[in-house]
Amino acid sequence: MTSSPGSPSVVVIGAGQAGLSVSFYLRRLGLEPGSDFVVLDRGPGTGGAWQHRWEALRIGSAHHINDLPGMDELGISFDTADRTLPAKDVVADYYARYEEHYELRVRRPVDVKRVFNRGTDLVVGFESSGGIGALETDVVVNATGTWGSPFIPWYPGFNDFAGRHVHTTNYESAAEFAGQNVVVVGGGTSAIGFLLELEGSAESLTWVSRRPIEFLDEGELNMEAGAAAVAAQDEAARSGRALPSIVSGTGVPRTRRIQAGIERGTLVAKPMFSSIEAHGVRWADGTFQPADAIVWSTGFRPELRHLAPLKLREKEGGISVGGGSSWKDGRIFFAGYGPQASTIGANRAGRQIARQVVALLSNL
Repeated sequence: MTSSPGSPSVVVIGAGQAGLSVSFYLRRLGLEPGSDFVVLDRGPGTGGAWQHRWEALRIGSAHHINDLPGMDELGISFDTADRTLPAKDVVADYYARYEEHYELRVRRPVDVKRVFNRGTDLVVGFESSGGIGALETDVVVNATGTWGSPFIPWYPGFNDFAGRHVHTTNYESAAEFAGQNVVVVGGGTSAIGFLLELEGSAESLTWVSRRPIEFLDEGELNMEAGAAAVAAQDEAARSGRALPSIVSGTGVPRTRRIQAGIERGTLVAKPMFSSIEAHGVRWADGTFQPADAIVWSTGFRPELRHLAPLKLREKEGGISVGGGSSWKDGRIFFAGYGPQASTIGANRAGRQIARQVVALLSNL
Protein backbone atom coordinates (compact mmCIF):
# COMPACT_ATOMS: atom_id res chain seq x y z
CA MET A 1 0.00 0.00 0.00
CA THR A 2 1.35 3.44 -0.93
CA SER A 3 0.33 6.80 0.51
CA SER A 4 -1.47 9.16 -1.82
CA PRO A 5 0.15 12.57 -2.28
CA GLY A 6 -0.82 15.16 0.32
CA SER A 7 -1.98 14.68 3.88
CA PRO A 8 -5.34 16.33 4.47
CA SER A 9 -6.22 17.31 8.00
CA VAL A 10 -9.65 15.71 7.64
CA VAL A 11 -11.00 12.78 5.63
CA VAL A 12 -14.78 12.57 5.22
CA ILE A 13 -15.94 9.06 4.28
CA GLY A 14 -19.22 9.21 2.37
CA ALA A 15 -20.90 11.84 0.21
CA GLY A 16 -24.55 11.31 1.05
CA GLN A 17 -26.62 13.83 2.98
CA ALA A 18 -24.46 13.62 6.12
CA GLY A 19 -21.09 13.78 4.38
CA LEU A 20 -22.09 16.69 2.17
CA SER A 21 -23.54 18.59 5.12
CA VAL A 22 -20.32 18.27 7.11
CA SER A 23 -18.29 19.21 4.03
CA PHE A 24 -20.36 22.35 3.47
CA TYR A 25 -19.71 23.57 7.01
CA LEU A 26 -16.01 22.62 6.94
CA ARG A 27 -15.67 24.77 3.84
CA ARG A 28 -17.64 27.59 5.43
CA LEU A 29 -15.30 27.46 8.45
CA GLY A 30 -12.29 28.02 6.21
CA LEU A 31 -11.04 24.56 5.27
CA GLU A 32 -10.22 24.07 1.59
CA PRO A 33 -11.87 21.11 -0.16
CA GLY A 34 -9.37 18.78 -1.78
CA SER A 35 -6.44 19.88 0.37
CA ASP A 36 -7.45 20.66 3.97
CA PHE A 37 -10.17 18.06 3.80
CA VAL A 38 -10.93 15.27 1.33
CA VAL A 39 -14.27 13.56 0.68
CA LEU A 40 -14.18 9.91 -0.39
CA ASP A 41 -17.30 8.24 -1.76
CA ARG A 42 -17.79 4.62 -2.74
CA GLY A 43 -20.71 5.22 -5.10
CA PRO A 44 -20.18 5.46 -8.85
CA GLY A 45 -22.18 8.68 -8.96
CA THR A 46 -23.73 11.39 -6.82
CA GLY A 47 -26.78 10.94 -4.60
CA GLY A 48 -25.48 8.77 -1.78
CA ALA A 49 -27.76 5.79 -1.11
CA TRP A 50 -30.51 7.39 -3.19
CA GLN A 51 -28.71 6.49 -6.43
CA HIS A 52 -29.31 2.80 -5.62
CA ARG A 53 -33.04 3.00 -4.84
CA TRP A 54 -35.70 1.41 -7.00
CA GLU A 55 -36.96 3.04 -10.16
CA ALA A 56 -40.59 3.51 -9.14
CA LEU A 57 -39.81 5.46 -5.95
CA ARG A 58 -40.87 9.10 -6.18
CA ILE A 59 -40.05 11.97 -3.86
CA GLY A 60 -43.67 12.45 -2.87
CA SER A 61 -43.99 8.82 -1.73
CA ALA A 62 -40.77 8.71 0.30
CA HIS A 63 -39.83 10.20 3.61
CA HIS A 64 -39.56 13.97 3.34
CA ILE A 65 -36.16 14.91 1.94
CA ASN A 66 -34.79 18.04 3.56
CA ASP A 67 -32.59 20.36 1.54
CA LEU A 68 -28.87 20.35 2.19
CA PRO A 69 -27.48 23.46 3.91
CA GLY A 70 -26.87 26.20 1.37
CA MET A 71 -28.96 24.51 -1.33
CA ASP A 72 -31.14 27.61 -1.60
CA GLU A 73 -28.15 29.43 -3.10
CA LEU A 74 -28.48 27.15 -6.12
CA GLY A 75 -32.18 27.99 -6.53
CA ILE A 76 -33.29 24.36 -6.06
CA SER A 77 -35.30 22.59 -3.37
CA PHE A 78 -36.70 19.11 -2.88
CA ASP A 79 -39.97 20.74 -1.86
CA THR A 80 -40.47 21.92 -5.45
CA ALA A 81 -38.71 19.04 -7.24
CA ASP A 82 -40.34 17.16 -10.11
CA ARG A 83 -42.40 14.36 -8.55
CA THR A 84 -42.91 12.55 -11.84
CA LEU A 85 -39.24 11.55 -12.08
CA PRO A 86 -37.57 8.74 -10.13
CA ALA A 87 -36.38 10.04 -6.76
CA LYS A 88 -32.95 8.49 -7.38
CA ASP A 89 -32.48 10.68 -10.46
CA VAL A 90 -33.68 13.89 -8.82
CA VAL A 91 -31.46 13.45 -5.76
CA ALA A 92 -28.44 12.51 -7.87
CA ASP A 93 -28.95 15.60 -10.03
CA TYR A 94 -29.37 17.98 -7.10
CA TYR A 95 -26.39 16.55 -5.23
CA ALA A 96 -24.23 16.80 -8.37
CA ARG A 97 -25.12 20.47 -8.73
CA TYR A 98 -24.43 21.00 -5.04
CA GLU A 99 -20.99 19.39 -5.17
CA GLU A 100 -20.07 21.42 -8.24
CA HIS A 101 -21.36 24.72 -6.86
CA TYR A 102 -19.44 24.43 -3.59
CA GLU A 103 -16.41 22.82 -5.28
CA LEU A 104 -16.33 19.93 -2.82
CA ARG A 105 -14.10 17.82 -5.10
CA VAL A 106 -15.51 14.48 -4.03
CA ARG A 107 -13.32 11.56 -5.08
CA ARG A 108 -15.25 8.57 -6.43
CA PRO A 109 -15.53 5.70 -6.71
CA VAL A 110 -13.26 5.18 -3.71
CA ASP A 111 -14.03 2.26 -1.42
CA VAL A 112 -12.57 2.72 2.07
CA LYS A 113 -11.48 -0.67 3.38
CA ARG A 114 -9.99 0.19 6.75
CA VAL A 115 -9.01 2.99 9.06
CA PHE A 116 -6.07 2.34 11.37
CA ASN A 117 -3.39 4.00 13.46
CA ARG A 118 0.14 4.61 12.27
CA GLY A 119 1.93 6.21 15.16
CA THR A 120 -0.03 9.34 16.06
CA ASP A 121 -1.66 9.55 12.62
CA LEU A 122 -4.83 8.00 11.34
CA VAL A 123 -4.54 6.16 8.03
CA VAL A 124 -7.46 5.66 5.67
CA GLY A 125 -6.82 2.70 3.40
CA PHE A 126 -8.89 2.47 0.22
CA GLU A 127 -9.32 0.92 -3.20
CA SER A 128 -10.12 2.92 -6.32
CA SER A 129 -9.82 2.65 -10.07
CA GLY A 130 -6.22 3.74 -9.61
CA GLY A 131 -5.47 0.82 -7.31
CA ILE A 132 -4.84 0.52 -3.59
CA GLY A 133 -3.96 3.67 -1.69
CA ALA A 134 -3.93 5.41 1.67
CA LEU A 135 -4.30 8.86 3.15
CA GLU A 136 -2.77 9.97 6.42
CA THR A 137 -4.95 12.38 8.35
CA ASP A 138 -5.61 13.91 11.76
CA VAL A 139 -9.38 13.46 11.84
CA VAL A 140 -11.89 11.08 10.22
CA VAL A 141 -15.57 11.92 9.77
CA ASN A 142 -17.45 8.70 9.12
CA ALA A 143 -20.58 9.40 7.06
CA THR A 144 -21.08 5.99 5.46
CA GLY A 145 -24.72 5.61 6.45
CA THR A 146 -26.35 2.19 6.39
CA TRP A 147 -27.14 1.22 2.78
CA GLY A 148 -24.09 -1.03 2.50
CA SER A 149 -25.09 -3.03 5.59
CA PRO A 150 -28.58 -4.49 5.02
CA PHE A 151 -30.23 -6.39 7.85
CA ILE A 152 -32.27 -9.57 7.36
CA PRO A 153 -33.47 -11.39 10.49
CA TRP A 154 -32.96 -15.14 10.55
CA TYR A 155 -35.90 -17.53 10.79
CA PRO A 156 -35.90 -21.34 10.87
CA GLY A 157 -35.77 -22.72 7.33
CA PHE A 158 -34.30 -19.53 5.85
CA ASN A 159 -31.72 -21.42 3.78
CA ASP A 160 -34.23 -24.05 2.68
CA PHE A 161 -36.41 -21.58 0.77
CA ALA A 162 -36.56 -22.51 -2.93
CA GLY A 163 -37.62 -19.04 -4.00
CA ARG A 164 -35.79 -15.70 -3.83
CA HIS A 165 -34.83 -13.66 -0.81
CA VAL A 166 -34.83 -9.98 -1.87
CA HIS A 167 -33.75 -7.14 0.39
CA THR A 168 -34.62 -3.47 -0.19
CA THR A 169 -31.10 -3.00 -1.60
CA ASN A 170 -31.79 -5.58 -4.35
CA TYR A 171 -35.33 -4.55 -5.25
CA GLU A 172 -35.54 -3.06 -8.75
CA SER A 173 -39.15 -3.12 -9.97
CA ALA A 174 -42.47 -4.92 -9.63
CA ALA A 175 -42.08 -6.41 -13.10
CA GLU A 176 -39.60 -9.02 -11.84
CA PHE A 177 -42.33 -10.43 -9.55
CA ALA A 178 -45.07 -10.69 -12.18
CA GLY A 179 -47.36 -13.67 -11.57
CA GLN A 180 -45.56 -14.67 -8.36
CA ASN A 181 -46.70 -15.19 -4.79
CA VAL A 182 -44.85 -12.56 -2.79
CA VAL A 183 -44.44 -12.10 0.96
CA VAL A 184 -43.29 -8.63 2.08
CA VAL A 185 -41.70 -8.33 5.52
CA GLY A 186 -41.39 -4.98 7.28
CA GLY A 187 -43.36 -2.22 8.95
CA GLY A 188 -42.00 0.97 7.39
CA THR A 189 -42.63 3.12 4.34
CA SER A 190 -40.40 1.03 2.08
CA ALA A 191 -42.47 -2.11 2.75
CA ILE A 192 -45.66 -0.15 2.10
CA GLY A 193 -44.23 1.25 -1.13
CA PHE A 194 -43.33 -2.23 -2.33
CA LEU A 195 -46.81 -3.54 -1.54
CA LEU A 196 -48.56 -0.76 -3.43
CA GLU A 197 -46.27 -1.24 -6.43
CA LEU A 198 -46.50 -5.04 -6.42
CA GLU A 199 -50.28 -4.99 -6.16
CA GLY A 200 -50.68 -4.82 -9.91
CA SER A 201 -48.05 -7.43 -10.77
CA ALA A 202 -47.89 -10.20 -8.18
CA GLU A 203 -50.27 -13.16 -8.23
CA SER A 204 -50.73 -12.80 -4.47
CA LEU A 205 -49.40 -10.45 -1.80
CA THR A 206 -48.95 -11.12 1.90
CA TRP A 207 -47.72 -8.45 4.29
CA VAL A 208 -46.17 -9.47 7.60
CA SER A 209 -44.60 -7.33 10.29
CA ARG A 210 -42.73 -8.07 13.48
CA ARG A 211 -44.69 -5.33 15.26
CA PRO A 212 -48.18 -3.79 14.95
CA ILE A 213 -48.42 -0.95 12.41
CA GLU A 214 -49.55 2.40 13.78
CA PHE A 215 -51.12 4.52 11.05
CA LEU A 216 -51.30 8.24 11.82
CA ASP A 217 -53.96 10.43 10.27
CA GLU A 218 -52.60 12.54 7.41
CA GLY A 219 -51.09 15.71 8.80
CA GLU A 220 -50.88 14.27 12.30
CA LEU A 221 -47.42 14.45 13.78
CA ASN A 222 -46.79 12.56 16.96
CA MET A 223 -44.14 14.92 18.33
CA GLU A 224 -43.91 13.13 21.66
CA ALA A 225 -43.38 9.73 20.04
CA GLY A 226 -40.92 11.21 17.54
CA ALA A 227 -38.90 12.87 20.28
CA ALA A 228 -38.92 9.64 22.28
CA ALA A 229 -37.69 7.65 19.25
CA VAL A 230 -34.83 10.09 18.65
CA ALA A 231 -33.99 10.07 22.37
CA ALA A 232 -33.85 6.27 22.28
CA GLN A 233 -31.43 6.42 19.35
CA ASP A 234 -29.27 8.95 21.19
CA GLU A 235 -29.24 6.92 24.39
CA ALA A 236 -28.30 3.75 22.49
CA ALA A 237 -25.50 5.57 20.64
CA ARG A 238 -24.10 6.96 23.90
CA SER A 239 -24.18 3.58 25.61
CA GLY A 240 -22.70 1.67 22.67
CA ARG A 241 -25.75 -0.49 22.04
CA ALA A 242 -27.28 -1.46 18.70
CA LEU A 243 -29.47 1.35 17.38
CA PRO A 244 -33.28 0.87 17.57
CA SER A 245 -35.67 1.62 14.72
CA ILE A 246 -36.98 5.17 14.36
CA VAL A 247 -40.17 4.27 12.48
CA SER A 248 -41.21 1.80 15.18
CA GLY A 249 -41.62 4.76 17.51
CA THR A 250 -43.14 7.30 15.16
CA GLY A 251 -45.77 5.45 13.13
CA VAL A 252 -46.69 5.70 9.43
CA PRO A 253 -48.63 8.68 8.01
CA ARG A 254 -52.09 7.68 6.76
CA THR A 255 -52.00 9.43 3.38
CA ARG A 256 -54.87 9.11 0.93
CA ARG A 257 -52.83 6.62 -1.09
CA ILE A 258 -52.13 4.50 1.99
CA GLN A 259 -55.74 4.70 3.19
CA ALA A 260 -56.93 3.48 -0.20
CA GLY A 261 -54.52 0.54 0.10
CA ILE A 262 -55.91 -0.28 3.53
CA GLU A 263 -59.47 -0.22 2.22
CA ARG A 264 -58.55 -2.53 -0.67
CA GLY A 265 -57.07 -4.98 1.82
CA THR A 266 -53.54 -4.63 0.45
CA LEU A 267 -52.14 -2.84 3.49
CA VAL A 268 -53.36 -5.17 6.20
CA ALA A 269 -50.41 -6.73 8.00
CA LYS A 270 -50.32 -10.19 9.52
CA PRO A 271 -48.15 -11.09 12.50
CA MET A 272 -44.73 -12.50 11.75
CA PHE A 273 -44.51 -16.08 10.52
CA SER A 274 -42.57 -18.56 12.65
CA SER A 275 -40.68 -20.49 9.97
CA ILE A 276 -39.78 -20.62 6.29
CA GLU A 277 -40.23 -23.72 4.15
CA ALA A 278 -39.11 -24.57 0.64
CA HIS A 279 -42.21 -23.14 -1.00
CA GLY A 280 -43.61 -20.66 1.49
CA VAL A 281 -43.90 -19.49 5.08
CA ARG A 282 -45.74 -20.96 8.04
CA TRP A 283 -47.21 -19.42 11.18
CA ALA A 284 -47.18 -20.98 14.64
CA ASP A 285 -50.86 -21.97 14.29
CA GLY A 286 -50.02 -24.06 11.21
CA THR A 287 -51.28 -21.57 8.61
CA PHE A 288 -49.21 -21.80 5.40
CA GLN A 289 -48.73 -19.18 2.69
CA PRO A 290 -47.13 -20.21 -0.62
CA ALA A 291 -44.32 -17.90 -1.71
CA ASP A 292 -42.06 -17.55 -4.72
CA ALA A 293 -40.25 -14.56 -3.22
CA ILE A 294 -39.79 -12.94 0.18
CA VAL A 295 -39.06 -9.22 0.11
CA TRP A 296 -37.23 -8.20 3.28
CA SER A 297 -37.83 -4.53 3.99
CA THR A 298 -36.23 -4.97 7.38
CA GLY A 299 -33.82 -2.10 7.49
CA PHE A 300 -30.10 -1.68 7.87
CA ARG A 301 -27.31 -1.47 10.37
CA PRO A 302 -24.61 1.23 10.47
CA GLU A 303 -21.78 0.41 8.09
CA LEU A 304 -18.74 0.37 10.35
CA ARG A 305 -16.62 -2.60 9.25
CA HIS A 306 -13.81 -0.39 7.96
CA LEU A 307 -13.36 1.06 11.48
CA ALA A 308 -12.73 -2.36 13.05
CA PRO A 309 -8.92 -1.86 13.37
CA LEU A 310 -9.59 1.05 15.75
CA LYS A 311 -11.45 -1.27 18.17
CA LEU A 312 -14.22 1.21 18.88
CA ARG A 313 -17.01 -1.31 19.22
CA GLU A 314 -18.41 -1.99 22.68
CA LYS A 315 -19.33 -5.44 24.00
CA GLU A 316 -23.01 -4.39 23.71
CA GLY A 317 -22.56 -4.41 19.92
CA GLY A 318 -22.44 -0.72 19.03
CA ILE A 319 -20.03 2.21 19.23
CA SER A 320 -20.30 4.76 22.04
CA VAL A 321 -20.95 8.11 20.38
CA GLY A 322 -21.79 11.35 22.14
CA GLY A 323 -22.11 14.74 20.52
CA GLY A 324 -21.07 13.24 17.19
CA SER A 325 -17.68 11.82 18.23
CA SER A 326 -16.40 8.49 19.50
CA TRP A 327 -15.93 8.31 23.25
CA LYS A 328 -12.99 5.94 22.76
CA ASP A 329 -11.18 8.04 20.15
CA GLY A 330 -12.03 11.72 19.88
CA ARG A 331 -10.49 11.93 16.40
CA ILE A 332 -13.32 9.84 14.93
CA PHE A 333 -16.59 11.63 14.26
CA PHE A 334 -19.88 10.08 13.16
CA ALA A 335 -22.21 12.02 10.86
CA GLY A 336 -25.65 10.59 10.13
CA TYR A 337 -25.35 8.10 12.99
CA GLY A 338 -28.13 7.37 15.46
CA PRO A 339 -30.42 10.39 15.99
CA GLN A 340 -28.70 12.18 13.07
CA ALA A 341 -29.84 9.60 10.50
CA SER A 342 -32.70 11.67 9.01
CA THR A 343 -31.93 14.41 6.50
CA ILE A 344 -32.81 17.17 8.95
CA GLY A 345 -30.82 15.45 11.70
CA ALA A 346 -27.81 15.07 9.42
CA ASN A 347 -27.92 18.73 8.45
CA ARG A 348 -27.99 19.95 12.04
CA ALA A 349 -25.27 17.53 13.06
CA GLY A 350 -23.15 18.63 10.10
CA ARG A 351 -22.74 22.09 11.59
CA GLN A 352 -21.98 20.75 15.05
CA ILE A 353 -19.45 18.20 13.83
CA ALA A 354 -17.66 20.69 11.57
CA ARG A 355 -17.24 23.11 14.46
CA GLN A 356 -15.89 20.35 16.70
CA VAL A 357 -13.48 19.18 14.01
CA VAL A 358 -12.08 22.68 13.49
CA ALA A 359 -11.76 23.16 17.25
CA LEU A 360 -9.88 19.87 17.55
CA LEU A 361 -7.53 20.77 14.70
CA SER A 362 -6.70 24.11 16.34
CA ASN A 363 -5.44 22.22 19.41
CA LEU A 364 -3.22 19.77 17.53
